[in-house]
Amino acid sequence: MTPTAACTAFLKDRRLAVGTLAEVVAALAADPAGRAAQVFEDATGDLVKLGRPAEVARALAPPSPPAPVQPLAARFDLLPRHVVWLEAQPGGPSAAVRRLVEAARRDGTGRPRQARDAAYRFLSMMAGDRPGFEDACRALYAGDATRFAAATADWPADIAAYARALAGEGLA
Repeated sequence: MTPTAACTAFLKDRRLAVGTLAEVVAALAADPAGRAAQVFEDATGDLVKLGRPAEVARALAPPSPPAPVQPLAARFDLLPRHVVWLEAQPGGPSAAVRRLVEAARRDGTGRPRQARDAAYRFLSMMAGDRPGFEDACRALYAGDATRFAAATADWPADIAAYARALAGEGLA
């Protein structure tokens, strides 16, 4: 995780801080209750384990420069027949990969699934013992925003709102 990763911190049912990991850690350090907060990565819904101050400092160190961009065949472990097939597609390899990615997204194997999984990871940590948790999870994986909202209606507003935000395009 990089210092610029988007994160959200919660203390029990209340959202304490939102921003990059560096901003959230700074906000928690300034708040006496911040030591007890739980921090979640917005992209994955994973709990961020901050650890000891030295570990936090290491996590917040500037990232190393990105590696230079390589040609398609060098970035992916493709067999020669894969490269031949990609190059023969209308629009070339880039267009073919874009079409494959869009097809995976429509089939639920791309971003909508990742969004639902991120919301589920957060819900498991913050709402696993709340009434309606199982109904919320069923609605989440069915992509039913209306049922999800109904199942989470009695939950604290910050938890329900963050779960909806994580689910994003996973809820229709």
